[in-house]
Amino acid sequence: MGKIALITGASGGIGAEIARCLSHDGFTTLLHYNHSTDKISALSKELGGAETFRADFERPEDIEEMFRQIEARVGAVDLLINNAGIASYGLITDLTPSEWRRLFAVNVDAVYHCCRLAIPHMVRQNSGKIINISSIWGVCGASCETAYSAAKSAVIGLTKALAKELGPSGITVNCVAPGAIMTDMLCSLSEEALQLVKDETPLGRLGKPSDIAALVAFLASEKADFITGQVISPNGGIVI
Repeated sequence: MGKIALITGASGGIGAEIARCLSHDGFTTLLHYNHSTDKISALSKELGGAETFRADFERPEDIEEMFRQIEARVGAVDLLINNAGIASYGLITDLTPSEWRRLFAVNVDAVYHCCRLAIPHMVRQNSGKIINISSIWGVCGASCETAYSAAKSAVIGLTKALAKELGPSGITVNCVAPGAIMTDMLCSLSEEALQLVKDETPLGRLGKPSDIAALVAFLASEKADFITGQVISPNGGIVI
């Protein structure tokens, strides 16, 4: 059995493509999901029966139970991909405190909980990799996406600090900050809005999940063993 990789939010477009790439590269892939049972079942079958784990990332106790199940069924995690996330659109004055809290629970708190539970094994074996999926809006902010931007910015700060903390233990921590990627998160945008994003992107197109997965696969490989604490943004040049 190859090294064990946990991909959170594996039922989404980017998460599923990451799982495919890592499986192709020889990792034993563990697939986290919450609601998308049909999608995760299909992906598991596609990947030869990959283990699946359900957890509501608003509930820390669900995350702890997920890691208990992983250890009991498969073993400890060598590679953690913190990909699960949710978005919110609208003026900050229309955003309720509960919606703000939910954004941070899923996009930031869950990253902390997953890292906290995965790290002890990595420290014991003096190796491991953590790759956090942030967003270009975590780098530069986006109007009408204040909570999402703030949460994804927090993931970037966590990545940089954790890389310094875990470096002496042989563990790398990096962050991928995608630009506009054609996934379900963009489905609410109109064709006109999507075209505007394309027009503002020097490469003239939206990104694909495979664009992100390829970078994650590289960071997960031995070729990236001397890279840590970095924020890499595949965004087609929309922010340079």
